[in-house]
Amino acid sequence: MTETWLPSLQTPTPEAGYALAIKLSRMAVKMTQPDDAIRQELRAIYERNAAMLVAISAVVATNFQTVAAANNYWKDK
Repeated sequence: MTETWLPSLQTPTPEAGYALAIKLSRMAVKMTQPDDAIRQELRAIYERNAAMLVAISAVVATNFQTVAAANNYWKDK
């Protein structure tokens, strides 16, 4: 993956920061499992598993904490 997909953790709003947290989470999965067909197979498993969905939410929350800290919790906005 040679293109720059993450030029900055800076976002104008918390909502944009949350969207970035989701993108960070999705990109981690994509980089860990680059085969799209396998990711699609796995999605069918986790999309019906409540525990896995909660785990996914925890990963997004962790990434959101990182983005929020990088934006000084949007105190200046």
